[in-house]
Amino acid sequence: MALLPFTQIGPTEPLSPLLVDSPHSGRIYPVDFAYACPLNLLRQAEDAYVDETIAGAAEVGATVLMAEFPRTMIDANRAENDIDPAILNAVWPRLLEPSPATLSGFGLVRRVCRNGIPLYRAPLTIAEVERRLAVYYRPYHRRLSQLVEERLKKFGACYLLDIHSMPHRIENGGSSPDFVLGDRDGTSCDPDFTRQAQIILQDFGYHVVLNDPYKGVEIMRRYGLTGQGAQALQIEINRRLYLDESEIKKNGGFDRLRCHMTEFFQALAKLVSPRGGGNPATFVSPFF
Repeated sequence: MALLPFTQIGPTEPLSPLLVDSPHSGRIYPVDFAYACPLNLLRQAEDAYVDETIAGAAEVGATVLMAEFPRTMIDANRAENDIDPAILNAVWPRLLEPSPATLSGFGLVRRVCRNGIPLYRAPLTIAEVERRLAVYYRPYHRRLSQLVEERLKKFGACYLLDIHSMPHRIENGGSSPDFVLGDRDGTSCDPDFTRQAQIILQDFGYHVVLNDPYKGVEIMRRYGLTGQGAQALQIEINRRLYLDESEIKKNGGFDRLRCHMTEFFQALAKLVSPRGGGNPATFVSPFF
């Protein structure tokens, strides 16, 4: 049976302007992925079990979209032209614009696993990368775009929460905060909405920072069209809160985090609920 590109759940309540997605929690590794590095190292890149922590959003009228394919095979949070030429066995037929992270091996299609270990034995064919775009990447974005448009049409607004996880330890040896909220420095999301999301999480007792070091990448750029009513906020969760990172297993904090995330979605759904029958959903800042 072919791997489906995504799973969608909800809403179980009347539709909300809220939309939640997890593009990096896919943990089904197809045989034709043909990776050459150890699977336990490859899985370190997963936003493991983030899909389970966010399922409660469906209870407040949100649709929850979750990628089933692993980000190491193709990354839904990278642009289609964000490809490292070194991963290919021929010249890509269109203009490429690889980011610095991509040239380090972490692009649309990863070139390395962890610690510089090559992910493949040989470069990939153009046909293989095109296949992954057609089978996994584009269907995911097509569905996400449809869900955004559905909310814009019904409410005049959409609030996309793009959920990720981050390692507990950062490159300089320090610890990550509990949450990082990224809105591309206030360009992909109303800063008041970002600030209110921060306050809700802080009220649970979490340490929450904005845009440092994660501002948001392709999903924020593509769907954070604030002038059209589409708000997009990236949320990074410290894996220490719910995961044994070395074993990639849920730890004792998993249920607590899942409950807090459901309460978080409940609070945000109330903030963005339509004001009156059929009126566009407009976020009303509690600060004014």
